[in-house]
Amino acid sequence: MRALEESGMTVEAVEDGALVRNGESRVALFADPDPQGGVIVRLHLDLDLYVEEDALPDILMGMNLLNQGLDYGALNLDPVEDEDAGEDAPLTFAVLGRAVLWLRDLGAGELERLREHLRRFEGEVTEAVERTLHGSKGMSA
Repeated sequence: MRALEESGMTVEAVEDGALVRNGESRVALFADPDPQGGVIVRLHLDLDLYVEEDALPDILMGMNLLNQGLDYGALNLDPVEDEDAGEDAPLTFAVLGRAVLWLRDLGAGELERLREHLRRFEGEVTEAVERTLHGSKGMSA
């Protein structure tokens, strides 16, 4: 986190990672040392989109098509745990953008590469989702 802040990023600590603010969006970063050297950084972009279990077949087909056009990440579904829902309640899934990046070190050059990857990742995922939701055919969920 210190290296990210020193490179000029707006960073906030969360559980076992960091939340990087970029304009209106927030990307969660989780870094782990790579046993072979360097750092593995996992990026999670919460899109505030939720899908119920009964819509999964259509959504999975749509996400597969969207993922084919993404270069800097992928869309994934994560189950949302609702403690108030009963056992028979349908599951709900959050749509997340995810990416992984390997850095040699936390030097200025590698942090600039991370910054560029974050920018492209966020832009690409957001554009793909917005284009689908607001396109002529749209996505029904």
